[in-house]
Amino acid sequence: MAKPALLTVDDDPEVLQAVGRDLQSKYGGRFRVLRADSGASALAALKQLQLRNQPVALFLVDQRMPQMSGVEFLEQALPLFPEAKRVLLTAYADTDAAIRAINSVRTDYYLLKPWDPPEERLYPVLDDLLDDWLANHKPPFEGIRVVGNRWSPQSHRVKDFLARQQVPYQWLDLEIQPEAQHLLNAAGDDQAHLPLVVFADGSRLAQPTNAEIAEKLGLRTRAERPFYDLIIVGGGPAGLAAAVYGASEGLSTVMVERQAPGGQAGSSSRIENYLGFPVGLSGADLARRAVAQARRFGVEILSPQEVTGIRIEPPYRVVTLADGSEVSCHALLIATGVSYRKLEVAGAEALTGAGVYYGAAQSEALACSNEAVFIVGGANSAGQAAVYFARYAKQVTMLVRGESLTASMSQYLIEQIAQTENIVVRTRTSVTAVKGESNLEAITVHDDATGETQTLPANSLFILIGAAPNTDWLAGVVERDERGFILAGPDLMRDRRRPRGWTLDRDPFLLETSVPGIFVAGDVRCKSVKRVASGVGEGSIAVQFIHQYLSKVGT
Repeated sequence: MAKPALLTVDDDPEVLQAVGRDLQSKYGGRFRVLRADSGASALAALKQLQLRNQPVALFLVDQRMPQMSGVEFLEQALPLFPEAKRVLLTAYADTDAAIRAINSVRTDYYLLKPWDPPEERLYPVLDDLLDDWLANHKPPFEGIRVVGNRWSPQSHRVKDFLARQQVPYQWLDLEIQPEAQHLLNAAGDDQAHLPLVVFADGSRLAQPTNAEIAEKLGLRTRAERPFYDLIIVGGGPAGLAAAVYGASEGLSTVMVERQAPGGQAGSSSRIENYLGFPVGLSGADLARRAVAQARRFGVEILSPQEVTGIRIEPPYRVVTLADGSEVSCHALLIATGVSYRKLEVAGAEALTGAGVYYGAAQSEALACSNEAVFIVGGANSAGQAAVYFARYAKQVTMLVRGESLTASMSQYLIEQIAQTENIVVRTRTSVTAVKGESNLEAITVHDDATGETQTLPANSLFILIGAAPNTDWLAGVVERDERGFILAGPDLMRDRRRPRGWTLDRDPFLLETSVPGIFVAGDVRCKSVKRVASGVGEGSIAVQFIHQYLSKVGT
């Protein structure tokens, strides 16, 4: 943690040097002593400290300075660091001004020049003030701060990206927290350029893209080499498992993930039926452990990065990335998982990110404190989200199209929901419209059982319905079913005939697609079991088939 600052301001170089020397001698071990020769330069330094979120414990300021007096400086400095102790240095003739400053800028003390010897006339006063400041000081957050508006889709995107990347950050809502406006002023920006992302070193990005944030954080988005034994597209449980097994068994491996490692499972608030974790673990914990394990074996992880195309150049498979670069490999595994289906009702598209969210969106949980939250969906992901948001929200209402939760949700979750007093489950109910100007204000729901339609006030609607594979970029490359899920193994065989264009004298392996050397694992595969453990199992099994494929093509 950075040392709190003691800032002394005086236009007299000799006085400034003397007071700086005395402060450094007594307090240099615990505090950072800063000097400024004018009020203007001192304010500029304070703005930099504010951008770096470094605290100021004390202002020791000369009253009689040209351009800006000590009192005038304190009037401008106080909004930046309101908790800092304030001491004026004055000559005897200025004591009346110093006394008036006790009321105008709430000075804590004034000292007459000269203060020699400091052991008697300086240190006892400052010791008392600094002890009082330390007793009440709360260390500032050290890390990234995001200034924005709760209902801004851009702000939500930035928060969600940082949360998925497991990067700690502090959210400052401009409409609620005065600190947000102070930080915006220190940065010299305005509300037209939100969100503002301020980094620990004081640097900042206004309205950044995810790629710009990733570059600043040092995340890897470009491959180190042009060729790998195995390229894995997708960083969910299936992709991470394949990466661990592939790299641990000697394959040079790169994994490309368009959002953050962990995939949809990584946003799960609690997974309680995963083997080996009797008290459960969060999706973020699972992703973090898996990423650490993969990197230990030398897996290269590109995130955020996206594969936009594949072409076959026998015996290689070449992938094109979103930045235009290309990487080739002997074997390719597609483990892109699925996304939540869009809610196709009036108003939903316009309010996405401004009260309408896809997935659990845990970054919005604190903002939902003491509010009514609605969750659309009846599978495990919706149940986990309901239990999680129930910790913060006044009431959580699950809107489920089916007649009950039993058809699509694990029993342990059903029991947890039943035992949580502020969760209400409305079955045979669907959302027919969402309403609001700049943010969600109400939803219209239809009850199939009663035929009744209601409009309910709402600030937050979380949608966790269905499974839509993101495989349009694979059109014309591998065979898919009518919904876009990738066909593999026996599902490719029709009347015992191999898929069209198949070039090898054998049937496709269990997890091999219609193109030899391109494999699939996890939720994106047709007829897969949509569970974390199943994805992990398929990812690890796929590596065994990849080894068999590589042994036959002579690599």
